[in-house]
Amino acid sequence: MSEEKKLAANEGIKIRSNYLRGTIKEGLADLSTGSLSEDDQQLIKFHGSYQQDDRDLRADRRKHKLEKAYSFMIRIRVTGGVATPHQWIETDRLATQFANGTIKLTTRQAFQFHGIIKSNLKRTMREINEAAMGTIAACGDVNRNVMCNPNPYLSSVHAEAMRAAQAISDHLTPATRAYHEIWLDGEKVESSEEEQEPIYGKTYLPRKFKINIAVPPNNDVDLFANCLSFIAIVEDGKVVGYNVAVGGGMGSTHGDEKTYPRIADVIGFCTPEQIVDVSEKVVLVQRDFGCRTDRKHARFKYTVDDHGPDWILAKINEYLGYDLEPAREYEFTDNGDRFGWVEDDAGNYHYTLFVEGGRVLDTETYPMRTGLREIAKIHDGDFRLTGNQNLIIANVSAKKRAEIEALLEKYGMEKSHEKSALRLSSIACVALPTCALAMAEAERFLPEVVTELEEELEKVGLRHDAITIRMTGCPNGCGRPFISEIGMVGRGPNRYNLYLGGGHAGDRLSKLYRQDVDAADIRSTLAPIFQHYAKERNEGEHFGDFVIRAGYVAATVQGGDFHKNIKPEALSN
Repeated sequence: MSEEKKLAANEGIKIRSNYLRGTIKEGLADLSTGSLSEDDQQLIKFHGSYQQDDRDLRADRRKHKLEKAYSFMIRIRVTGGVATPHQWIETDRLATQFANGTIKLTTRQAFQFHGIIKSNLKRTMREINEAAMGTIAACGDVNRNVMCNPNPYLSSVHAEAMRAAQAISDHLTPATRAYHEIWLDGEKVESSEEEQEPIYGKTYLPRKFKINIAVPPNNDVDLFANCLSFIAIVEDGKVVGYNVAVGGGMGSTHGDEKTYPRIADVIGFCTPEQIVDVSEKVVLVQRDFGCRTDRKHARFKYTVDDHGPDWILAKINEYLGYDLEPAREYEFTDNGDRFGWVEDDAGNYHYTLFVEGGRVLDTETYPMRTGLREIAKIHDGDFRLTGNQNLIIANVSAKKRAEIEALLEKYGMEKSHEKSALRLSSIACVALPTCALAMAEAERFLPEVVTELEEELEKVGLRHDAITIRMTGCPNGCGRPFISEIGMVGRGPNRYNLYLGGGHAGDRLSKLYRQDVDAADIRSTLAPIFQHYAKERNEGEHFGDFVIRAGYVAATVQGGDFHKNIKPEALSN
């Protein structure tokens, strides 16, 4: 009889935590260190925060026998990426008062602060909640921020999809009172009955869980990269239901072919009335059947692969007590944002602002953060964070448009999108200096790489051709590099694995083209491929499709084969 596998360490931490309390409250009160205990560092993720340190300062502090420069990242859940002007103003204020003076717009439509010291952590959390926002379940082994396509053209359809996203988010938010007790000074409820987590149970999920909703033809939320996704099926201007897709996910580990990115399988269709029920039951399937012995194998994508999509569908139907209908036809054409001004079907205006790397800050030549703060003071609509780290100043009324246009011009934002198509299609994760997992630069380096590649694209007349390009500091894939047409994944200081051939609409994985490329060689590696593409592409052929047709990489299949480099040593152009 084979020995039963030991549970992963995090499972024990959750069991002992008393529904996510641990000793966080006591750790916050201990000002002898800027850190929390190891167990509490894991638990605090469920509350929306990660302990980090400034890696740029590590060597110097070690030299002077000082502890690391600890600080905390806070992630604010923004369902569907929609925030009010008041929430923007408060987020901006908190960035100055407690964080490092910048706001990070994440690839999952959330706000992120960096550089918050432990003594300010509780107050920051409380003031976030006072602004009618929250951080619970922004991280941790639970359902994360629910994304929703912020399509400005289809206001009525988007509103319905947004309501569905909010309903899913509300339903799947953990029920524990720990968050209120620790951060909001809520009273601990004394009861003879044991506390319950009706959906998650005492050990929550095996790993994080991600849900999103997309409205075709735009896939700007990268639907296929998520554990559970819903594709809105629109008929006569109304959402008649949603196709259900399961098993997407980006993370992998260098050198371990048992770990790999995966794109989701579309397995069925549900009505709008069923979407919350379907969300819960899919989460329950992962709760009950996901791997709890190996965290590298614990994401829902591996549960789907281990059992097969047909088994997963049957189990979901069993939990539902009814069967999902067959999936309906749909089409995605791209996953980029639409920049500049657009008018929707209700007569409102929307301005999409390009935010490089998602970092909202002021520089001497570009006071973007100040400009957005001034716009928020007069704006009567809302702000929408996109899945591509950009920002939509949304639902601008006709009477306010002139005022907002004047502010855009005053602060240099009216031409934010007058960049190359490559730059407008770029995403970078935070990486160094704060992310503990980063092996190489991303947010601080990608703009330099794009500048070099722009010069090569200009030479061959491709400046205005959109090619999705993404860089991450490690293979966990937070910037979703594995479904971009060009993906660069940090392998070590100044070294990257280079992936090519992802689908332009985010519907196909890329393939490893070159391993361990020196940062200085990225330009020379891609330049001849750009030249070949400019000469030999078919009309309307996207870069990701071309590199497959031309033989640079093969079309990717699911699984470990993703990591294999099959590029011929020589290719005649």
